[in-house]
Amino acid sequence: MDSNQRKIATIHDFNLDNEMMANRLTELKNQYPAGLIIPILSSDIQNIGLPKMIQDINQCQYLKKVIIALSTNNPKEYDQAMQLSKDFKVPCEVAWCNKPEVTQILEELKHKGLDVTSLSGKGKDVWIATGIASLDLFAFALHDSDIVTYNKTIPTKLLYPIIEPKLDFFISKGYYARIDQTNHKLYGRLNRLFIGPLLEVLQEKLQYSKFLTYLQSFSYPLAGEIAVYSDLATHLRIPNDWGLEIGLLAELYRNAAYRRICEVDLGIYDHRHKTVRNDSLLKTAEDSFVTLLRTLTETENIEVSDPFLISLQVAYRRLSQDKIRQYHAEAICNNFDYNRHEEEVDVDLLCNVILTGGRKYLENPIKAQLPDWLRTISAMPNIRERLRDEAIEH
Repeated sequence: MDSNQRKIATIHDFNLDNEMMANRLTELKNQYPAGLIIPILSSDIQNIGLPKMIQDINQCQYLKKVIIALSTNNPKEYDQAMQLSKDFKVPCEVAWCNKPEVTQILEELKHKGLDVTSLSGKGKDVWIATGIASLDLFAFALHDSDIVTYNKTIPTKLLYPIIEPKLDFFISKGYYARIDQTNHKLYGRLNRLFIGPLLEVLQEKLQYSKFLTYLQSFSYPLAGEIAVYSDLATHLRIPNDWGLEIGLLAELYRNAAYRRICEVDLGIYDHRHKTVRNDSLLKTAEDSFVTLLRTLTETENIEVSDPFLISLQVAYRRLSQDKIRQYHAEAICNNFDYNRHEEEVDVDLLCNVILTGGRKYLENPIKAQLPDWLRTISAMPNIRERLRDEAIEH
């Protein structure tokens, strides 16, 4: 069993006492109020796994509130989300993030010189919910709504390291094994076959990069489960594209010391699967790569060019094929169902992302991000309160 510590402190689940941690969070509830943000797609409101998730969250008595962040143009879907919120025993609020009244407030912000009106998607919903949550929560956790193997320990494990006064972490990030134990399959292809090998190849090409070393210290960089101090959250620029996870890690690199970041073992993890051939996964890969290039340009002053991208593509392909051989051996020894040909096809698709994403970056190396909340508040001091009052039905 891996018990190593790297630059980022790792909290392994060798003998975690989840009941003790939950009780401790309950003791600290008034002093350090904590919450949970769940961004949800309108298509996920009827997700068959949601009742189990709500049932488990209801056992987390230490949570002051849950915020469901939803964008929809259909009032009926908002009504469905409101109905869903009534199943929570923990106080639950639905933030309608693209409600006309919310859009009007953001139009006013545009006139102040900060334009987020053209942006939409999960990143923007998280941004709005984060601003609202920071008004009265000391810290909050964030995770998606499609976790098949969800249990009550997830928010507990995420929140405990940053709320327990004996520790000194500002942010915790989940990591896990993406395995379907029922069907004996390995998942997490984007992390296994793209981000992991890509970071290795970039590190070789640059010979040494502090930023890449930092990213390689995370066991699962693409994990979207985090918990963070509200104060730190107001300093972070949240990416609006599909590279949200890598973008957040890049922001943490700029805003937090290594010793204040930890990662927490969330165990074996399963959620709704998409193939790499799914457009959204290729978009995630492309946007993550663009974020990598942008951050490396800022921190390491690299020069991105077509020859650089082609060289990177060739080296990535070689290393990712080596990884496939390793995962094939892992699957054989663990009696997993492993389609080596499919993994090779996935690598071919991901290989193309290096050129498409790289050229996309060259066309627009300075891409607008959602502003951090400190800047937003300086432009419109009461914006968080106004968004809360309009987005959430009281």
